[in-house]
Amino acid sequence: MQQSYTPPEYWKSAFHCPNCGVYANQLWADTAHMANRQTGLTLRTFNSFSLALCAHCDGYSLWLEAKSQMIYPFSGIAPLPNPDLPEHITLDYLEARDIASLSPRGSAALLRLCIQKLCVHLGEPGKDLNADIGSLVKKGLNQGIQKSLDIVRVIGNESVHPGTIDLRDDPQTSARLFLLINIIADALITQPKMIEETYGIIPDGKRKGIENRDTPKTS
Repeated sequence: MQQSYTPPEYWKSAFHCPNCGVYANQLWADTAHMANRQTGLTLRTFNSFSLALCAHCDGYSLWLEAKSQMIYPFSGIAPLPNPDLPEHITLDYLEARDIASLSPRGSAALLRLCIQKLCVHLGEPGKDLNADIGSLVKKGLNQGIQKSLDIVRVIGNESVHPGTIDLRDDPQTSARLFLLINIIADALITQPKMIEETYGIIPDGKRKGIENRDTPKTS
């Protein structure tokens, strides 16, 4: 099931680690102070950087103080993909995650490709993403999931064509697109999978009774 995600934030005491993906405490230090302890020298070039060490995996993230921005790892702003995403879609998601900080527009375009492939996975033609989403709506798609799909579709399209949305100075919106992909996957893949697996433990006789109850009767 979809769980909450706390994105990395400058000097925040705990968040989901960009390296291991686990919500964990972060130990912060100014790199200049670290250098001073080791060398006894004041390294002015280090004064604008900070380092956060994950208490769970000992992995680190490097931050630019002037912009309160993570510069390593590049994938830091985005959560790991829903494990139930098909492998070929997961690969695109991870590629988008790898370039999220370097190219928010490029990552948005890749996430649009993810939902296009997801629609094909759900039985849609895949030639026109707008039409595919409309078809899913006619089949009873939840309105919240429809909006999530259209958000990724429109922003992903705007990122590669001249438009009014520019993600270069808006990393928060870029990060939300990854969250929406996982919300969509949770609703359309993970939840139905869990329900079917749990339904399977009902005894055969009981399941047949349910099926007979819900089968239209002919006159």
